[in-house]
Parts: sequence; C-alpha cells; structure tokens
Amino acid sequence: MTVGEGTYELGPDDGRLLIRTGRSGLGRRAGHDLTIEATRWTAAAEVREPLDGSSVEVTVDVDALEVREGAGGVKPLTDEDRAEIKKNLRKVLDVRRYPHITFVSTRTAGDDEIEGDLTIMGRVKPVRIRAALEGDRVRGGVTVTQSRWGIKPYSAFFGALRLADDVEIEFDLRFPA
Repeated sequence: MTVGEGTYELGPDDGRLLIRTGRSGLGRRAGHDLTIEATRWTAAAEVREPLDGSSVEVTVDVDALEVREGAGGVKPLTDEDRAEIKKNLRKVLDVRRYPHITFVSTRTAGDDEIEGDLTIMGRVKPVRIRAALEGDRVRGGVTVTQSRWGIKPYSAFFGALRLADDVEIEFDLRFPA
C-alpha cells in the first residue's frame, strides 16, 4: 500500500516515537544512554500530491514519556531508576505548566524533509526533520539541542554525570489503510 491523499489521524497504535539520550562529563560511565518512548501522542497528517503540499501537526503528552531502555552504565537500569528518571524528566520539563510538546509543520520538501515549529516548555523554535516515506510507512528523526529551548540538561554527582545537550527524536509510523 502507498499513502494516498487525505487526512490521517495517527497515534501510538500506528508506530513508535522515541527519544534517545546520551551522556557526557567525567562520570558518564556510571550513567545510561536512555531510550524514552512517548506512549500518548497524536498526529494529524494532511497528505497532498505533490507531497510538498502536505502538512503535519503532532502533540506529545509529556507525562506519558516512559523509559524503555538504558544502555551502558556500571549496573543495569532498575525499575527504581526508571521511576526516578521519570520524576526528574517531569521536573526538568515542568509538566504541570507545560503538559505538551508540539510540532506544527510550516513546509514540506518532498518526501525527505519537513520544516516546522517545535514547542517545548512554551518556547517555539524552528526545526528541520528528516523523513522518508516508503509505501505506507514514514520514518525519520531530528536532533534537538535542549539548551535551545532553555532546558538545562539533567546532571548528577555535582555535574560529573550529565545528559548530553543533544537528544535524538526518532519515529517509525505506519499510515492506517
């Protein structure tokens, strides 16, 4: 199947939206590279021919970000670690004041790039997302530099262990028939 013109409503049942973090600092060996999944999100895609007439709008529920994996580190990630990371994530992203992260496209350049506005913690910044449409699937991602949105990357052990400023957002979605 290939994606035809029309309006599509997408969500977690249609694919995965992942955030991958890295570590920096002298204590980086103690921490984990995390894979965090957005478990509640919606996307409205307006598909047009040619594709550069298309648009997309995505809303992610910050409170539904779940730690799925922790690679590296001195010891395996425990359920307590996951709960602590989620608590810190809620605090860093100020989920009470800013419950959603949104993306609204402003320009679609064929089937390989989408430009738009990413809103995190009330701050709107332009981003360019890599996107590849293959049949009924769209895969892609973007590198987000947290400090651009005023986010101070999480640190521990008096700054010896820090989350890297750049995080990778990846998606792999299947359009419904």
